[in-house]
Amino acid sequence: MTRTLLRVLLLCALASTAIDVSLAQPPPGQPPPSAEPPPGAAAPAAPRPWQSLSQQQQQLLQNFQGKWDSLPPEKQQALARGSQRWITMTPEQRAGAQERFKQWRAMPPEQRQLLRQRWQEFRAMPPEQQQRIREQFRRFRQMPLERRQQLRRQWRQMSPEQRRSVMGRPPGVRRFPH
Repeated sequence: MTRTLLRVLLLCALASTAIDVSLAQPPPGQPPPSAEPPPGAAAPAAPRPWQSLSQQQQQLLQNFQGKWDSLPPEKQQALARGSQRWITMTPEQRAGAQERFKQWRAMPPEQRQLLRQRWQEFRAMPPEQQQRIREQFRRFRQMPLERRQQLRRQWRQMSPEQRRSVMGRPPGVRRFPH
């Protein structure tokens, strides 16, 4: 079991740096969002008219109203999805999202880029593997704080070769740059 939990430590690094992979899941009772196609795999997104947004979305996105039509359709769609998600969040979820955003803004650009890359790699995984990782991450988050800290210390003390071994990758294969 410890070996499996150590595999989750990669995601713990994301959690400790403000990315919560569990946010990829829709709120309880909500249908899962449609998966975005990989770049170049589908036709470009259609522009989203400002009037197609709900009144709540327009209120949240009011700073974009004057330049909405000049935004790329992909950005419009992302903002529309994000605003809809925000509307469905509980106050606790919103507070958590605001805290993670504050942490994100405080990160150096290099760290943000690394996390973006890791997120893209996660999104490129098959849905079954994503779900397995989410479940492992959920179990990790439910552990007592002392146990999580102990596992993080163990992870930090491991050599890159030991980490790859725990993650089930052969030597010489690096999933993420260091």
